[in-house]
Amino acid sequence: MTRAAVALGARLAGVPWVKTLGIRPNLEDYSPSDLDLIQAAPVIYYPTHYFAAQMCAMGKRIFPSLTCHQLQGDKIKQTTLFKLRGVPHPRTRVYFHRQRRRIPGEWDYPFVAKTPRFSGRGEGVFLIQGPRDLERYLDGHPVAYIQRFLPGAEVLRVVALNYRSVVAYWRRPPAGEWRANVHAGASISFEDLPPDAIRLAVEAAGACDLDEVGLDLARSDGRWYVLEANMKYGTVGLREAGVDPARVVGDMIAAGEI
Repeated sequence: MTRAAVALGARLAGVPWVKTLGIRPNLEDYSPSDLDLIQAAPVIYYPTHYFAAQMCAMGKRIFPSLTCHQLQGDKIKQTTLFKLRGVPHPRTRVYFHRQRRRIPGEWDYPFVAKTPRFSGRGEGVFLIQGPRDLERYLDGHPVAYIQRFLPGAEVLRVVALNYRSVVAYWRRPPAGEWRANVHAGASISFEDLPPDAIRLAVEAAGACDLDEVGLDLARSDGRWYVLEANMKYGTVGLREAGVDPARVVGDMIAAGEI
């Protein structure tokens, strides 16, 4: 590279060939030289949600993609995109306000209900086993996100950067826990990883323009499903695998790949 790449968010702060300017919501808080760098850079790395759309409107390329920023934390948008792109996804429906009255007639117990926006780490996920569970869920959710329950499903996390798998691992829930989230006590295993699931994750990332993503997949009755996309994915599994995502992205930038 003839000049340093330009990043706004802090992800690449330790990469020497990337100049990280930081996030300043008030544009005038950047120095004139920093503004010149932003104007001149053909690519802006990690613009965050503060600047992603604006950089695209200026005609710049960004990493991660605008789709990553638009779908971050929004399960409803993710489900719509998965369906449009033909990505295998468990049966899922969204119910707004009065539409929620249709849920008992359209679903057999048990099923999964989720907080549709800005939830993670296993929080905001509920196993609905009867009317009382549903009533409690609906009390706090004017918009209901209902998904088929996959009993006994095996859950895999695949982290893809620039549409390549950089790490994959099983998430094994502890005894008595149905959620396979590390923050809910799930353990991590790198043994006997399924190539077909990893391939599906990479294909889904490419089809949905998700160039930095942690995809959760579940296998039920011999079939793999993509559950959701995590743009703010946990790093426990990556650390255990000895993978530094910032270094991987930095090397891709140095190689001119992104």
